Amino acid sequence: MVLETDMSAKGCVKSALNFTILAECRKSNARTGIMKLPHFDVDTPVFMPVGTQGSMKGILPEQLEELDYQIILGNTYHLGTRPGIDVIEKAGGLHKFMNWNRALLTDSGGFQMVSLLKLADITEEGVKFISPYNDMSSDPGKECMLTPEHSIEIQNVIGADIIMQLDDVVKTTTVGPRVEEATHRTSRWLDRCLKAHAHPERQNIFPIVQGGLDPNLRSLSAKMHAEREVNGYAIGGLSGGECKEDFWNMVHLCTKRKDEGKDVQPLLPKEKPRYVMGVGFAVDIVVCCALGVDMFDCVFPTRTAMRLMKSIRESIKADTFPEFVVGFMKCAHPSGEYPKWVLDSLSAVNIHLQKEEAGAS
Repeated sequence: MVLETDMSAKGCVKSALNFTILAECRKSNARTGIMKLPHFDVDTPVFMPVGTQGSMKGILPEQLEELDYQIILGNTYHLGTRPGIDVIEKAGGLHKFMNWNRALLTDSGGFQMVSLLKLADITEEGVKFISPYNDMSSDPGKECMLTPEHSIEIQNVIGADIIMQLDDVVKTTTVGPRVEEATHRTSRWLDRCLKAHAHPERQNIFPIVQGGLDPNLRSLSAKMHAEREVNGYAIGGLSGGECKEDFWNMVHLCTKRKDEGKDVQPLLPKEKPRYVMGVGFAVDIVVCCALGVDMFDCVFPTRTAMRLMKSIRESIKADTFPEFVVGFMKCAHPSGEYPKWVLDSLSAVNIHLQKEEAGAS
C-alpha cells in the first residue's frame, strides 16, 4: 500500500514536507515510508542521532553520511547560547555552519524546563533561564527569556527542515493541576509559534502532544493539535521515569486504530509522520514502531539504532515485521520471560509473542 500525503491541502505548503507510506504491517500499526524534506529524503521509521550543539562528538559530518544517517537533531536553547544565533546566522544557517547537507530537526528548548529546572522560571510569557555555562560562583548568571516567538525566530535562523514548537514541559511523573496547566499552555504556545513562523515554505513546525500520564489530557492535547494545519506531530513528555505500562499506553492512545475491536480514527492522523521524543532503548523503539510511530531521538543509542531502524524498515516492506519482532524479543530476552508491558503493548496491535513463537516452532 502506498499512501501519499499532499501537504498543499488545508493551506500547508507542499514543498516543506511530503510523507508517503510505502508499506504497512499486516497485523500491527507499523509502517515504513519516505519523508521528503527540503534538504534530504528521510526513510521512516528513523532514529535521529543528537548533535546538541550542531555536532556529534567525535564524528565528522562526512562519517555520518558514510553511515547513511539522513537526519540529525540539534537543540535550539543550547545552539542559541553557544555558539550563539549571530554566529550561525553569519555562517548562513546550521547546515553550512556544520557542513551538513542532509536534513536537520531542532528541538525548541522546552525540555530544558525539566533538565535545567533549578535555573528556569516558567510563566505564560515563556521560560526565563539562567545560563548553565556561566561560572555561578563568580557570576550570578546571564538571564535568557525564551518565548514561543523567540524559539521560532532562532529556529528560522538555524534553518532546520523540521522545527519544534516551544512546549510547557513538566516531569513525566508529575500529577495534579500543573499537568493540566502545561497541557493547555502548550496549545496556546503552539498558536503563537505558528503565527511567528517566517518560513513555512521550507521549514515544518511539529506540535508536541503533552498531558502527562493522564489519558484525558493526552487525548485533549492530541485532538487540539490535530486541528492545526501542520505536517507532522510529536509525542512529548514521556521516557522520563514513568513505568513502561504508562509509557506504551500513552503512545498507543495517540496512534491506535482500534478500540475494543472497533475501527477508530487515530488521534494523530495516520497520513502524517509521528515522532516520540527522547526514546532510544532498542526494545522501546521496536514496540513504538509496532504502535505506529515513525521518528525517534535520544542521546543514548546512536551507534546501534541505525542498524535497528534499517532492519525494521526492511521487515515491514517484506511483510515480515511480526516475525522480526518475535526474533528481536527472543534475542533481547533469551529466557522467554518477557516484561508484561512488552507483551501487553504488542498484543494491543495483534502481535502475540508467545503464540507467534509457538506457531513458529
